[in-house]
Amino acid sequence: AAQALHMSQPAVTMQVQSLEEYFGTKLLIRSTKRMELSEAGRTLLPFARKSLELSQETDAAMAAFSNKLQGRLQLGASLTIGEYVLPRLLGPFGREYPDISIMLKVMNTTQILEEIAGHQLNFGLIEAPVEHPDMVLDSVMEDELKLIVPSGHPLATREDAIYLEDVLKYPFVLREKGSGTRKVMEDVLMERGYDPESIQTVMELGSTGAVKSAVEEGLGITMLSTSTVKHETALGLVKMIDIADASFKRNFYSIQLRSALLPMSAMTFLAYLRERQRTQR
Repeated sequence: AAQALHMSQPAVTMQVQSLEEYFGTKLLIRSTKRMELSEAGRTLLPFARKSLELSQETDAAMAAFSNKLQGRLQLGASLTIGEYVLPRLLGPFGREYPDISIMLKVMNTTQILEEIAGHQLNFGLIEAPVEHPDMVLDSVMEDELKLIVPSGHPLATREDAIYLEDVLKYPFVLREKGSGTRKVMEDVLMERGYDPESIQTVMELGSTGAVKSAVEEGLGITMLSTSTVKHETALGLVKMIDIADASFKRNFYSIQLRSALLPMSAMTFLAYLRERQRTQR
Protein backbone atom coordinates (compact mmCIF):
# COMPACT_ATOMS: atom_id res chain seq x y z
CA ALA A 1 0.00 0.00 0.00
CA ALA A 2 2.84 2.38 0.86
CA GLN A 3 4.52 1.71 -2.47
CA ALA A 4 1.30 2.27 -4.44
CA LEU A 5 0.66 5.57 -2.64
CA HIS A 6 4.31 6.71 -2.76
CA MET A 7 4.33 7.04 1.04
CA SER A 8 6.44 5.56 3.79
CA GLN A 9 5.17 2.41 5.50
CA PRO A 10 4.92 4.10 8.94
CA ALA A 11 2.84 6.91 7.40
CA VAL A 12 0.34 4.37 6.02
CA THR A 13 0.20 2.63 9.42
CA MET A 14 -0.57 5.95 11.10
CA GLN A 15 -3.40 6.63 8.66
CA VAL A 16 -4.95 3.22 9.35
CA GLN A 17 -4.64 3.78 13.09
CA SER A 18 -6.31 7.19 12.74
CA LEU A 19 -9.23 5.56 10.94
CA GLU A 20 -9.54 2.92 13.66
CA GLU A 21 -9.54 5.61 16.34
CA TYR A 22 -12.15 7.63 14.46
CA PHE A 23 -14.55 4.69 14.08
CA GLY A 24 -13.70 3.22 17.49
CA THR A 25 -13.08 -0.28 16.13
CA LYS A 26 -10.34 -2.41 14.61
CA LEU A 27 -10.32 -2.48 10.82
CA LEU A 28 -7.46 -4.94 10.44
CA ILE A 29 -6.73 -8.20 12.24
CA ARG A 30 -2.95 -8.58 12.56
CA SER A 31 -1.02 -11.74 13.38
CA THR A 32 2.58 -12.85 12.98
CA LYS A 33 1.82 -14.59 9.69
CA ARG A 34 -0.86 -12.49 7.98
CA MET A 35 -3.10 -9.46 8.09
CA GLU A 36 -6.74 -9.40 7.03
CA LEU A 37 -9.77 -7.16 7.24
CA SER A 38 -11.98 -7.39 10.30
CA GLU A 39 -15.76 -7.50 9.90
CA ALA A 40 -15.79 -3.71 10.36
CA GLY A 41 -13.05 -3.38 7.72
CA ARG A 42 -15.03 -5.46 5.23
CA THR A 43 -18.05 -3.25 5.88
CA LEU A 44 -16.01 -0.09 5.31
CA LEU A 45 -14.30 -1.34 2.13
CA PRO A 46 -17.11 -0.72 -0.44
CA PHE A 47 -17.66 2.79 0.96
CA ALA A 48 -13.94 3.51 0.69
CA ARG A 49 -13.94 2.36 -2.94
CA LYS A 50 -16.95 4.56 -3.73
CA SER A 51 -15.17 7.52 -2.13
CA LEU A 52 -12.09 6.95 -4.27
CA GLU A 53 -14.19 6.58 -7.43
CA LEU A 54 -16.09 9.78 -6.67
CA SER A 55 -12.82 11.60 -6.03
CA GLN A 56 -11.43 10.39 -9.37
CA GLU A 57 -14.59 11.36 -11.25
CA THR A 58 -14.58 14.80 -9.63
CA ASP A 59 -10.94 15.42 -10.54
CA ALA A 60 -11.47 14.25 -14.13
CA ALA A 61 -14.58 16.43 -14.54
CA MET A 62 -12.86 19.54 -13.22
CA ALA A 63 -9.80 18.86 -15.37
CA ALA A 64 -11.90 19.79 -18.39
CA PHE A 65 -11.78 23.41 -17.21
CA SER A 66 -8.01 23.63 -16.99
CA ASN A 67 -5.17 23.07 -19.42
CA LYS A 68 -2.53 23.45 -16.74
CA LEU A 69 -2.24 19.80 -15.81
CA GLN A 70 1.29 18.53 -15.33
CA GLY A 71 2.82 15.14 -14.73
CA ARG A 72 4.21 11.99 -16.26
CA LEU A 73 1.79 9.48 -17.75
CA GLN A 74 3.09 5.91 -17.95
CA LEU A 75 0.89 3.42 -19.77
CA GLY A 76 1.11 0.19 -21.68
CA ALA A 77 -0.92 -0.72 -24.75
CA SER A 78 -1.38 -3.92 -26.72
CA LEU A 79 -0.25 -4.02 -30.35
CA THR A 80 -3.28 -2.78 -32.29
CA ILE A 81 -4.03 0.00 -29.79
CA GLY A 82 -0.42 1.08 -29.33
CA GLU A 83 0.62 1.08 -32.98
CA TYR A 84 -2.55 2.13 -34.80
CA VAL A 85 -5.12 3.72 -32.47
CA LEU A 86 -3.20 5.81 -29.93
CA PRO A 87 -0.76 7.62 -32.28
CA ARG A 88 -3.58 9.63 -33.90
CA LEU A 89 -4.99 10.51 -30.47
CA LEU A 90 -1.77 11.44 -28.68
CA GLY A 91 -1.11 14.45 -30.91
CA PRO A 92 -4.38 16.29 -30.10
CA PHE A 93 -4.08 15.30 -26.42
CA GLY A 94 -0.52 16.64 -26.25
CA ARG A 95 -1.59 19.95 -27.77
CA GLU A 96 -4.41 20.28 -25.24
CA TYR A 97 -2.22 19.27 -22.27
CA PRO A 98 1.35 20.21 -23.26
CA ASP A 99 2.73 19.81 -19.72
CA ILE A 100 1.81 16.12 -19.46
CA SER A 101 4.67 13.91 -20.66
CA ILE A 102 3.68 10.46 -21.98
CA MET A 103 5.68 7.23 -21.85
CA LEU A 104 3.95 4.53 -23.92
CA LYS A 105 5.07 0.89 -23.97
CA VAL A 106 3.64 -1.38 -26.67
CA MET A 107 3.58 -4.96 -25.39
CA ASN A 108 1.31 -7.97 -24.98
CA THR A 109 -1.40 -8.17 -22.34
CA THR A 110 0.59 -10.45 -20.01
CA GLN A 111 3.50 -8.01 -19.94
CA ILE A 112 1.14 -5.10 -19.30
CA LEU A 113 -0.39 -6.86 -16.30
CA GLU A 114 3.06 -7.66 -14.90
CA GLU A 115 4.24 -4.05 -15.16
CA ILE A 116 1.05 -2.66 -13.64
CA ALA A 117 1.37 -5.12 -10.74
CA GLY A 118 5.00 -4.00 -10.31
CA HIS A 119 3.95 -0.31 -10.24
CA GLN A 120 5.95 0.39 -13.41
CA LEU A 121 2.85 1.52 -15.33
CA ASN A 122 -0.10 3.62 -14.18
CA PHE A 123 -2.54 1.59 -16.28
CA GLY A 124 -2.85 -0.33 -19.54
CA LEU A 125 -5.07 -0.43 -22.62
CA ILE A 126 -5.87 -3.92 -23.89
CA GLU A 127 -7.95 -5.48 -26.68
CA ALA A 128 -9.70 -8.29 -24.83
CA PRO A 129 -11.12 -8.58 -21.29
CA VAL A 130 -9.04 -10.44 -18.70
CA GLU A 131 -9.75 -11.47 -15.13
CA HIS A 132 -7.28 -10.57 -12.41
CA PRO A 133 -8.14 -10.47 -8.69
CA ASP A 134 -6.06 -7.33 -8.05
CA MET A 135 -7.14 -5.31 -11.08
CA VAL A 136 -10.22 -3.53 -12.38
CA LEU A 137 -11.27 -3.42 -16.02
CA ASP A 138 -13.27 -0.69 -17.76
CA SER A 139 -14.42 -0.28 -21.37
CA VAL A 140 -13.07 2.95 -22.92
CA MET A 141 -13.34 2.58 -26.71
CA GLU A 142 -15.08 0.53 -29.39
CA ASP A 143 -13.50 -1.15 -32.40
CA GLU A 144 -14.58 -3.30 -35.32
CA LEU A 145 -12.87 -5.92 -37.47
CA LYS A 146 -13.54 -6.07 -41.20
CA LEU A 147 -12.70 -8.52 -43.95
CA ILE A 148 -9.52 -7.39 -45.72
CA VAL A 149 -8.75 -8.75 -49.20
CA PRO A 150 -6.14 -7.96 -51.89
CA SER A 151 -7.26 -5.37 -54.45
CA GLY A 152 -7.42 -8.00 -57.21
CA HIS A 153 -9.28 -10.65 -55.17
CA PRO A 154 -12.60 -12.06 -56.52
CA LEU A 155 -14.42 -10.76 -53.41
CA ALA A 156 -13.09 -7.24 -54.08
CA THR A 157 -15.14 -6.92 -57.26
CA ARG A 158 -18.37 -8.51 -56.00
CA GLU A 159 -21.31 -6.10 -56.12
CA ASP A 160 -23.81 -8.34 -54.32
CA ALA A 161 -23.87 -9.05 -50.56
CA ILE A 162 -21.05 -11.21 -49.23
CA TYR A 163 -21.78 -13.79 -46.54
CA LEU A 164 -19.60 -15.82 -44.17
CA GLU A 165 -20.18 -18.90 -46.29
CA ASP A 166 -18.62 -17.09 -49.26
CA VAL A 167 -15.67 -15.80 -47.24
CA LEU A 168 -14.70 -19.13 -45.70
CA LYS A 169 -14.11 -20.66 -49.13
CA TYR A 170 -10.85 -18.72 -49.41
CA PRO A 171 -7.47 -19.17 -47.66
CA PHE A 172 -6.66 -16.89 -44.70
CA VAL A 173 -3.55 -15.19 -43.38
CA LEU A 174 -4.06 -14.78 -39.62
CA ARG A 175 -2.45 -13.34 -36.52
CA GLU A 176 -0.99 -15.91 -34.14
CA LYS A 177 -3.30 -17.87 -31.82
CA GLY A 178 -3.96 -15.99 -28.61
CA SER A 179 -3.90 -12.54 -30.20
CA GLY A 180 -6.86 -10.29 -29.38
CA THR A 181 -7.74 -9.81 -33.05
CA ARG A 182 -7.85 -13.52 -33.77
CA LYS A 183 -9.86 -14.25 -30.64
CA VAL A 184 -12.60 -11.81 -31.68
CA MET A 185 -12.83 -13.42 -35.11
CA GLU A 186 -12.94 -16.96 -33.73
CA ASP A 187 -15.55 -16.09 -31.09
CA VAL A 188 -17.90 -14.66 -33.73
CA LEU A 189 -17.38 -17.67 -36.01
CA MET A 190 -18.31 -20.03 -33.18
CA GLU A 191 -21.41 -17.95 -32.41
CA ARG A 192 -22.44 -18.35 -36.06
CA GLY A 193 -21.92 -22.12 -35.93
CA TYR A 194 -18.55 -22.36 -37.69
CA ASP A 195 -15.52 -24.22 -36.36
CA PRO A 196 -12.49 -21.86 -36.39
CA GLU A 197 -10.24 -24.88 -36.93
CA SER A 198 -11.90 -25.45 -40.32
CA ILE A 199 -10.56 -22.17 -41.72
CA GLN A 200 -8.02 -22.62 -44.52
CA THR A 201 -5.08 -20.99 -42.77
CA VAL A 202 -2.06 -20.69 -45.08
CA MET A 203 -0.01 -18.53 -42.73
CA GLU A 204 0.09 -17.38 -39.09
CA LEU A 205 2.09 -14.20 -38.41
CA GLY A 206 3.08 -12.42 -35.22
CA SER A 207 2.30 -8.83 -36.20
CA THR A 208 -0.45 -6.89 -37.93
CA GLY A 209 2.07 -5.33 -40.31
CA ALA A 210 3.22 -8.75 -41.49
CA VAL A 211 -0.39 -9.87 -42.03
CA LYS A 212 -1.13 -6.76 -44.12
CA SER A 213 1.95 -7.31 -46.26
CA ALA A 214 0.98 -10.93 -46.90
CA VAL A 215 -2.55 -9.92 -47.91
CA GLU A 216 -1.19 -7.21 -50.25
CA GLU A 217 0.91 -9.90 -51.96
CA GLY A 218 -2.19 -12.01 -52.53
CA LEU A 219 -1.27 -14.81 -50.14
CA GLY A 220 -4.71 -14.83 -48.52
CA ILE A 221 -7.47 -12.76 -46.92
CA THR A 222 -7.79 -11.75 -43.27
CA MET A 223 -9.81 -10.00 -40.56
CA LEU A 224 -8.28 -6.84 -39.09
CA SER A 225 -9.30 -3.76 -37.14
CA THR A 226 -10.44 -0.94 -39.40
CA SER A 227 -7.95 1.37 -37.68
CA THR A 228 -4.99 -0.71 -38.88
CA VAL A 229 -5.65 -0.57 -42.64
CA LYS A 230 -6.67 3.05 -43.31
CA HIS A 231 -3.42 3.79 -45.17
CA GLU A 232 -3.54 0.64 -47.31
CA THR A 233 -7.20 1.08 -48.27
CA ALA A 234 -6.61 4.74 -49.18
CA LEU A 235 -3.78 3.67 -51.52
CA GLY A 236 -5.92 0.90 -53.05
CA LEU A 237 -3.57 -1.87 -51.92
CA VAL A 238 -6.34 -3.77 -50.15
CA LYS A 239 -10.11 -3.53 -49.91
CA MET A 240 -12.22 -3.49 -46.75
CA ILE A 241 -15.44 -5.52 -47.07
CA ASP A 242 -18.59 -5.84 -44.94
CA ILE A 243 -19.87 -9.34 -44.23
CA ALA A 244 -23.66 -9.29 -44.44
CA ASP A 245 -24.46 -11.93 -41.82
CA ALA A 246 -21.79 -11.22 -39.19
CA SER A 247 -20.49 -8.27 -37.17
CA PHE A 248 -17.04 -8.39 -35.59
CA LYS A 249 -17.27 -5.63 -32.98
CA ARG A 250 -15.29 -5.43 -29.75
CA ASN A 251 -14.31 -3.08 -26.94
CA PHE A 252 -10.91 -1.79 -25.90
CA TYR A 253 -10.37 -1.79 -22.12
CA SER A 254 -8.36 0.13 -19.57
CA ILE A 255 -6.94 -1.93 -16.72
CA GLN A 256 -5.39 -0.76 -13.45
CA LEU A 257 -4.66 -1.92 -9.92
CA ARG A 258 -7.83 -2.04 -7.85
CA SER A 259 -6.01 -0.60 -4.85
CA ALA A 260 -4.20 2.24 -6.64
CA LEU A 261 -5.42 5.78 -7.15
CA LEU A 262 -4.61 6.93 -10.68
CA PRO A 263 -2.72 10.23 -11.02
CA MET A 264 -4.60 13.17 -12.48
CA SER A 265 -2.73 12.83 -15.80
CA ALA A 266 -4.02 9.25 -16.24
CA MET A 267 -7.60 10.12 -15.28
CA THR A 268 -7.57 13.04 -17.71
CA PHE A 269 -6.26 10.85 -20.54
CA LEU A 270 -8.94 8.18 -19.96
CA ALA A 271 -11.64 10.86 -19.83
CA TYR A 272 -10.25 12.21 -23.12
CA LEU A 273 -10.48 8.75 -24.76
CA ARG A 274 -14.09 8.29 -23.62
CA GLU A 275 -15.07 11.75 -24.86
CA ARG A 276 -13.49 11.09 -28.27
CA GLN A 277 -15.40 7.82 -28.45
CA ARG A 278 -18.68 9.53 -27.53
CA THR A 279 -18.32 12.32 -30.10
CA GLN A 280 -17.42 9.90 -32.89
CA ARG A 281 -20.47 7.69 -32.50
